[in-house]
Amino acid sequence: MLPLPLIILGGFAMLLIMGSVIALISGARSSVDERLDEYVGTGEILDFEPERAIREDRVADRLDRTMANRGFFRKIKAKLSKADLKLRVSEYILFQILSAAGTGFVAYLVFDRLVVLAIVGAVIGLFIPGFYVGFVAKKRINAFDNQLSDTLNLWVNALRSGYSVLQGMEAIATELPPPVSVEFERVVQEVRLGLSVPQALGNMLRRVPSDDLDLVITAVNIQREVGGNLAEVLDTISFTIRERVRIKGEIRTLTAQGRLSGWIISFLPLALGAILFIINPEYMSQLWIREEPIILNILPCGWIVIAVGLLMMVIGMVAIQKIVDIEV
Repeated sequence: MLPLPLIILGGFAMLLIMGSVIALISGARSSVDERLDEYVGTGEILDFEPERAIREDRVADRLDRTMANRGFFRKIKAKLSKADLKLRVSEYILFQILSAAGTGFVAYLVFDRLVVLAIVGAVIGLFIPGFYVGFVAKKRINAFDNQLSDTLNLWVNALRSGYSVLQGMEAIATELPPPVSVEFERVVQEVRLGLSVPQALGNMLRRVPSDDLDLVITAVNIQREVGGNLAEVLDTISFTIRERVRIKGEIRTLTAQGRLSGWIISFLPLALGAILFIINPEYMSQLWIREEPIILNILPCGWIVIAVGLLMMVIGMVAIQKIVDIEV
């Protein structure tokens, strides 16, 4: 029981030590400069949080800002921004550690105190927060795409009524529900902080990587450079988006049976294995008991069978999803 807790505690201690060192090294930097870098001068995804402008410069905030601007942690910050989760990078990493520790401990208890399976459970738990963030981000982007047609209609009507581009975005932020209203409100706030409209729209595109939104932003940027009737262009784009959404809905309906079959086929072996384990635990436990035959004097044959079975299930699931995923 000692190896897994020691590994977890050691890793957590190393993380705290590294974070403290980074925080001390970066402590000489002006807090005003750090706050301004969140909104201008970086080209990265910008999050508008008014309360952070008046928050005391604590060690946790300094550590988070330092981590979020470095390689691997910058990708985590981008994922959190796409999902619109109000989490620091350091908090997300802490959730990963807790998830890995929890799933590893549960696997250790369930699988007869096998350290190897506990480590496998910890590795799986390490990726659970990432799967959740990816799911939330995808759901949010889909919701944004579904609202984009109504957004363009409101924008077109505002432009035809004499509003400017920025005033039209303010109307969108006021009248429409999230996530569209939240994103356009961020654009308006960034423009008020000194960014240009193309820069603010580019930040929104990085937070919401949508092909339809890319088309809209391209049209707005071209209109600002060469002129033209933006209302007519947005009206045409809105019609194109509506037709694309309609076709996607029809395709999703036609491929529903294939997607459902893929999920059933993928999880049927797991369900049957669980039922057999409930009926006859001694029979099923032969798969993971460390007994003969043992491959290369390291792994029992049952572990190899389980690993190959899980790998083939994953390959089959991915293949079926690729077949039914038709791009429009």
